[in-house]
Amino acid sequence: MLGWFKKKLGKFTEPAPVADEQPVRPEPETATDAGIEAPPPAPAPAPAAADPAPPPPAAAEPVVPKGSMLQRLKERLTKSRESFIERVDNLFLGKKVIDDDLLDDLEEILITADLGVTTTQALIDSARARVKRQELSDPQALKSALKQQILDYILDAERPAELVMPEQGPFVIMVVGVNGVGKTTTIGKMAHKFVRSGQSVLLVAGDTFRAAAVEQLQIWGKRIGVEVVAQQTGADPSSVVYDALDAGRARRHDVIIVDTAGRLHTKVNLMEELKKIKRVMDKKLPGAPHEVMLVIDATTGQNGISQARLFNEAVGLTGLALTKLDGTAKGGIVVNICHEFNIPIRFIGIGEQMEDLRDFDANEFVEAFFASGE
Repeated sequence: MLGWFKKKLGKFTEPAPVADEQPVRPEPETATDAGIEAPPPAPAPAPAAADPAPPPPAAAEPVVPKGSMLQRLKERLTKSRESFIERVDNLFLGKKVIDDDLLDDLEEILITADLGVTTTQALIDSARARVKRQELSDPQALKSALKQQILDYILDAERPAELVMPEQGPFVIMVVGVNGVGKTTTIGKMAHKFVRSGQSVLLVAGDTFRAAAVEQLQIWGKRIGVEVVAQQTGADPSSVVYDALDAGRARRHDVIIVDTAGRLHTKVNLMEELKKIKRVMDKKLPGAPHEVMLVIDATTGQNGISQARLFNEAVGLTGLALTKLDGTAKGGIVVNICHEFNIPIRFIGIGEQMEDLRDFDANEFVEAFFASGE
């Protein structure tokens, strides 16, 4: 489980005011506050009597056997696996030695699986060096070495998610990405995860430019039972964020997730707007945003790499969410983006259901990516 969904207690050390000037939040605040995940290791009758209604802590995520989760991921990565590992297996079939022709063919497979030129070259160069040192003698050993090297690239980019969380006050996540990548949907599903883990969430409609963006986020807020701070379409995004941080602190939210505009990522004015929002956050709440997450549509392949580069240069990314991995043969983008940018992947989207936004697990992903087709 991603460290964000393990409830941190004691984040607000001051006692709650008896009479708050801010309007009382809807019922989700009471429900989630009652459901804070802090179960003692031994039975504790007194707390149980005081909190008869909260959902069990195990409800933080759907209870699915690990084997079933891996099998589901394998199924959803079918297109990527067919584009990559099945072609690798066919290439190695009947081969006894590793020669230049085999490595050249492997290089083509890696590039077409969207691992990218730089990452592919690093993998092939490593393989050639190991063959030269006689560390690899047959294609099956090469396949195992390739799998391990890919896993290492992904693990090198990982950073414990909980390290970005503040010791006190709300945890602020700024979500960026171009239009059409599934940004707002990802925000809604991510907020649902926080709610299920017993944390109060505030959503901020900072994308005031795209038609219906505010309404879309409000629909998600109603669906999962969380408050949404919004102004009219065309309002200054920084003003919306400024007011939202005030509201989030006053109403003692654990998590504040900010949606932002995403039109035409190559436009300088968009990047300047995002920089301004980030400055306003830090001025209003020093240290915020604690996480700057880029949402990328995996089906865009190398275009997603250019998006990561531009957004990273503008606002300094700390995490990634890759959507629509179930609909693409370009699953190699996971490896490529980790190797090139050294930015951790927080989530992968493998379907339309709420639970299909998965906490990213490097070992699980590589196992599914390299699994033999069934």
